[in-house]
Formats: sequence, structure tokens, C-alpha cells
Amino acid sequence: MNEERLQFWSLYLSRFATGFGYATLAVLIPTYIDVLQASDFMAGLFITGFTLAQTIAVVPLAWAGDSRDKKKVLLGVLTASTVSYVAFANVGAIGDAVRAVAAVLGVTVSTSFADSTGFIGVRALQGAAVTGSGLMTLALVGELADHGERANSIGKANSVRFLASIVGALAAGGLYQVLGFTPIYTLIVVVLALAVAGTWLYLPPDETRSRGNPFADLAFNKRIVTLTTFRAQYAVAVTLVRSWATIYAGVAVARGGLDVISLAVSVVYVAEKLTNMLCQPFTGRLSDRYGRSLFVFAGGGGYGLIAVLVPFSPAIGGALGLPTFELIVPAALTGMVGVAEGYSLLGELPPAFFVLVGLNGLLGVVDAFREPASMALFADEGADEGGIAASFGIRELVWRPGSVLGPVMAGWLWSQYGIETVFYVGGAFAVTGALTFAVVLTRFHGRDALTEW
Repeated sequence: MNEERLQFWSLYLSRFATGFGYATLAVLIPTYIDVLQASDFMAGLFITGFTLAQTIAVVPLAWAGDSRDKKKVLLGVLTASTVSYVAFANVGAIGDAVRAVAAVLGVTVSTSFADSTGFIGVRALQGAAVTGSGLMTLALVGELADHGERANSIGKANSVRFLASIVGALAAGGLYQVLGFTPIYTLIVVVLALAVAGTWLYLPPDETRSRGNPFADLAFNKRIVTLTTFRAQYAVAVTLVRSWATIYAGVAVARGGLDVISLAVSVVYVAEKLTNMLCQPFTGRLSDRYGRSLFVFAGGGGYGLIAVLVPFSPAIGGALGLPTFELIVPAALTGMVGVAEGYSLLGELPPAFFVLVGLNGLLGVVDAFREPASMALFADEGADEGGIAASFGIRELVWRPGSVLGPVMAGWLWSQYGIETVFYVGGAFAVTGALTFAVVLTRFHGRDALTEW
């Protein structure tokens, strides 16, 4: 294996480790909502705490990456990520500390509130670390790749992240049912340790340096401004739909969900990641050839149209005549896997479950058209202006208002109007974002811009 390939694979390993950890928490959020007895509003804060920390971390981490050694920054955020998963394994102790501090201040708080507050705090640390890892790995992949192959290389990096999400989601759902939380986080820490080792050994020191303030130079870049007209709205759509698809699968029927067990929630989560992973290298190569802006528009609009169908999963399942399904572990294997005879691997699955899996898979396909093309466009502008980490930082910052405020809005919509309204609002934001992007693009850059960019 040549030196350049080792550099790429060390970055891919870091993307894998980050995606692996993120996926486990995404799948277990419904479980935490029930275990911690969190309110609908507090459930929204489980997502908002993560995304708010990401927002705060973007500028300092992107600046550090452009002005300092990106390898060292990457090692730092991978270490912080490791600390966060150790803390997740001890969230009960953190809740005890919250109660102790509250008692010193003369305030009495419930166990649910204290534990949920501790969980949100750890989610914030996780969010900052995930942001730093994403910025540094994408910036370094963008620098290493040739211009004409940039979307394809980024698509491969994203596919590795999605593979990690699939493995992490299945591991989380399966291990939790049998062994509980602690073994899951032990596994994540081991994977992160391997990523730290790979980065340290194989990635050379980053010699590129940017002077001045790349954020200021890129903030008024016409192409980046055009892209933000789409991305700011699309952030609301993806944050709501991607997070609430698993919540919808896992929460109780009384709260509007399907009430399937954690391993079945993993299947829902994996469907979107699997199709996205399989499609991104191919769609990235196509966007390099036929026009990246066209893929951003088509992927964004398609995402919104599919998202609004999610609440209709029960009706679609009934119309298709799909049966209720239960996968029983064969008697010959019960001793081998350590479960009792008659154990149901995925629980009793309603017809709506299979429709939800299919729709989430389609969401992954259409998002695969959008993501590598969008990332490559930002990388192009950053590389040309000498601030590739800042360019990805702006991309993150544009995402953050919608991703921070969206879950709070979703929690309120859920409590007031039902969980289905979350998907209606999310889908609407995706469609309006795509339409706004097309109008601005053709108005200020010409009708051929959809295929020329």
C-alpha cells in the first residue's frame, strides 16, 4: 500500500470511529427517553444540546485547522470523543453530581431532570468532538484529492462513515438488549483508540497554513452564499427527519410511535445509512461529471417529498396488506446466543415498520445525490481561497441554526399536534430549500449553472 493511500485510509478510519460512536447514540436516544423518563420537550434538548455544542465549536476548530496542524487538531478531538463515551457509560453518576450541586444551591430537582441534564451535557461534549473530527477529516481529504476527483473522494470518505453508522447501529441495538449500556461504550472506546493510533502513525504533519481570517474572505463568496440559501433550510429538514425517524420507530404507541425494540430501531437507522453508503461513491463521481449543483437540487427536493410520507407508514402498510412479523430465534441457537427458547429477536413488528424501513432507505438514496456534491462545492471554494477548513466551517455554521432550533420546534410540535407534524414540517423545509436554491442559482449565475457548477 503506497504512502498516499495510507494517508487516505488513516482519515477514513477516523471517519469510521466518529460515525460508529454517533450511530450508537442515535439508535439509543429513544431508549434514553424512556429510561430517563424525559419529557417531550427534554427529548428535543437531547438533540439540541448536541447541535448547539457543534455550533459553538465550529469557528475555533476550523480556525485552528487552517492556521495550525490539522493532524494535531484531529488527534485532540478524537481524544475528547473518547472521554465523552466514557462519560456516557457513567451518566447515572453524572446525574448524582447534578443533584448534589443543586442541593448545595438549595434547589431540589427530580432524578429524571438531573439524569437528563447530565446526559445533555455529555451530548454537548460529543457534539463538539464530532464536529472537529468531521471538519479535519474532510479538510484533509479535500486537500489530498485532485480537483476533478474531489466529490468522488469525499463520497468514499462519507461511505466509510455510513459503514460505521451501520455497524454501530446494529451493535448498539443488539448489545443493549443482551448486555446493557456499558459494553457498547467499551467497544466504541476501543475503536476510537485504533483511530488515534492510525492517525498518529500514518498521517504526516499538516504543513499548510492560512494567514489572516479565511472566514471573512469566504463569507461573501458568491457561490458559497448561493449554497447557503439551500443549506440553511435543508438543515431543519434533515435534523428533524433523520432524528425523528428512529424516535418514531421506538417510542410508545401512546406517544405516536411504533413501539419497536432497540434492535428494530437499529434496522430503521441502518436502512438510510446503507443506501447512502452504497450510492455516494457513484453519485459523487456522477456529480463530478455532470454538475454538482444539479445533484444538490435534485437530492434536496426528493428528500422533502419522501419525508412527508413517513407518518403514512401505517396506512401504506395496511393498504399493501403487509403482515405483522416476528422473528423467533431457532431453538437450536438459543443456547449459543444466550437467550431463552422462544426469544423474539426483533419483537413483534407491525406492518408500518417495513414501510418505514423502505422510506428511510429511499431518504438515504436521495441524500446521497446531495451530500458529496455539496461538500465538493465547498471544498472547491475553500481550496481556491486558501481556507478549506474555514469553508467547511462555514458549511457547518450555516447548518447550525436550523439543527439547533429545529429539534426544539419538533419537540413542541410533537407535544401540541402529534409526531406526524414533525415530518410534514421537515419535508416542507427541504422542498422550499431546493426551490430557493434553484431560483437564486439561475437568477444570479445563469440558467446553465445547474450543470456547469
